[in-house]
Amino acid sequence: MGGLDSGPAGQAARENGGEASLESTGKASLENTGEADREAPRGNASEVGGEASGANPIEQNIRIRLDIRYRGTRFHGWAVQPGHPTIQGAIEDGLALLLREPVRLTVAGRTDAGVHARNQVAHFDVHPDRIRALAHDSALDNGLRLLRNRLNTLLARTSETPGSDIVILRASAVSADFDARFSALRRYYAYRISDSIDTRDPQLADAVWWINYPLDDSAMSAAANHLIGEHDFLSFCKPRPDATTIRTLQAISVGRDAKGIVIELSADAFCHSMVRSIVGALVEVGRGRRSELWIKQLVDNPGRSQPAPVAPAHGLTMLKVDYASEDQWAKRQEQTRRRRDQQAD
Repeated sequence: MGGLDSGPAGQAARENGGEASLESTGKASLENTGEADREAPRGNASEVGGEASGANPIEQNIRIRLDIRYRGTRFHGWAVQPGHPTIQGAIEDGLALLLREPVRLTVAGRTDAGVHARNQVAHFDVHPDRIRALAHDSALDNGLRLLRNRLNTLLARTSETPGSDIVILRASAVSADFDARFSALRRYYAYRISDSIDTRDPQLADAVWWINYPLDDSAMSAAANHLIGEHDFLSFCKPRPDATTIRTLQAISVGRDAKGIVIELSADAFCHSMVRSIVGALVEVGRGRRSELWIKQLVDNPGRSQPAPVAPAHGLTMLKVDYASEDQWAKRQEQTRRRRDQQAD
């Protein structure tokens, strides 16, 4: 994949510190965005990039929210991985080129390799003068509009498919109380399965799991009811060090339409591989290889001795993220951080 974070232009920039014209070959190099910058701790923009050169010292860094859509097929997931194309890496490299400083994104949910998103959300901090400089005037809105448009141009130029694999839907200024990860109320995902020839569509093949046997969606729906609520989802999660597997699954549905089976889920948050493991377990029920009560046993007896099977990544799409109202952002952040700390103890 020709992502900015892994292509020859990005590599040359890291080695030489050079800058390429956006109007030349379409391959953008970067200034001062080496791997050392990528490994810097997350934090405020003042910590990771500092104030803009020549910027008004009175003004503080501002927070920018990005709404993002992407096709994850050619990417090794959201999070930066040296030597591999990633969604985060491509966007951060483009922002670094346009804003002339390293940028670190905080995201609502780190999707795995091959997973898609209809409306992912991320944020970063930057001095407002860096945004205004794009429009050569004092209007922040004009700078944000140009930032979105020019970033989309860069991302399209590095795509190996028609159009672009990544699209920035919106770039907007928000208060420092907003946090893409911790201000979120819930995340929504959908998983698509084709279990018959009639629902096969080659144009959608990279976003649908094709299964060569019919599934009982009614049995899958009944089994899914055992998953709703707060549980330890260790049987459905790949645990990470110092991270809890306790989650609240707020809703899950199994339905069928002209394109096949669709499983939709929403939760306050999902742990690693949780959605794909839930889908994999429900498919076992749909095939008749496992009973509805098997799902209940996995919930009631969390563990990794007999974990749920994991469905392929490409059938999964993040649909959207819900946030509290603006006056509740800070409170929601505090609640989420405190709850995660308590669950981890």
